Amino acid sequence: MSETTLQIPDTLPRAQLEANPHSRVDVLVIGAGPTGLACGIETQKIGLKVVVVDKGCLVNSLFNYPANMTFFTTPELLEIGDIPFTTAHQKPTRPEALEYYRKVTEHYRLPVVQYQWVKTVMGKDGGFQVTTTDRLNRIYDYHTKKLIVATGYYDLANQLGVPGEDLPKVFHYYREPHPYFDHDVMVIGGRNSAAIAALELYRHGARVTLVHRGPKMHNHVKYWILPDIENRIRNGEIKAYFNATVREIGADHVVLHTPEGRVQLKNEFVFALTGYHPDYDFLRSMGIDLATEQCRPVCDPDSLESNVPGIYVAGVIVAGSRTNEIFIENGRFHGQQIARHLKQKLGASS
Repeated sequence: MSETTLQIPDTLPRAQLEANPHSRVDVLVIGAGPTGLACGIETQKIGLKVVVVDKGCLVNSLFNYPANMTFFTTPELLEIGDIPFTTAHQKPTRPEALEYYRKVTEHYRLPVVQYQWVKTVMGKDGGFQVTTTDRLNRIYDYHTKKLIVATGYYDLANQLGVPGEDLPKVFHYYREPHPYFDHDVMVIGGRNSAAIAALELYRHGARVTLVHRGPKMHNHVKYWILPDIENRIRNGEIKAYFNATVREIGADHVVLHTPEGRVQLKNEFVFALTGYHPDYDFLRSMGIDLATEQCRPVCDPDSLESNVPGIYVAGVIVAGSRTNEIFIENGRFHGQQIARHLKQKLGASS
């Protein structure tokens, strides 16, 4: 098991840092997304003391969604903890979802520790020691009987692996179009996120070029978005290069490899929306085995307990690299599966 070396500042004695009301719990949940919150709620319901820890804010992945995003699903499919999700729209918006999950967390008085990054997990079933650091590099220790890992996948973008990808003008997340008005912007990708970003940027005055390694936009692009992006491309309003890949990103240009050969384009901003993946290294560091194909964590399909006794996996990480198999809609039920197993193991009260 790998271990991260941590430096303890002399001005902050460890005893002071351990003054934490949630330092000893029955269950520690890593990840405060919708699935992590659902796991915390369900384990709390059966009488266990729980804490949820996240390196970002509450539902951090949703916070990083595009500012004007509307969910593809209906509100009842986003509900957790038997709390209704009410909205005036057929499909909820990002701000409505953020408010909903805040209210659910408040309703259950669920202990959520934000902006603490889990660095090490040591020990064994019944006696795990978890070490975290906060934004000031202060160190905190937690002791827990069981662990639930619900870290999602949105924090780790799939890299292009090309020169210039680390330039400040390159982004792996798209938030809003306004800053890119009257600029040359490239969007890399062929799925929903790329299509939505390209359309929004175009409609807010950016000169948009879309690049995708496939022969056309992906079939999984939502049915009401696909004809829109295809028509913009057909009309020349959005320039598109298919069967093309980025070879180099420069300060004021991007070099492509296309079926017609090398193409160099003037460019000021790049959105590389090529997908995301779970933190496989973190899972391995805890001793969790990953299947050779698709990097799925080895776990019991009923209890979701991994090959490491006492450590459970939940949410999209259960699917490994097949991140399009598990969403909020089905991952939110993982908390109930795990709670049932924990009730048997720990003899919790209903």
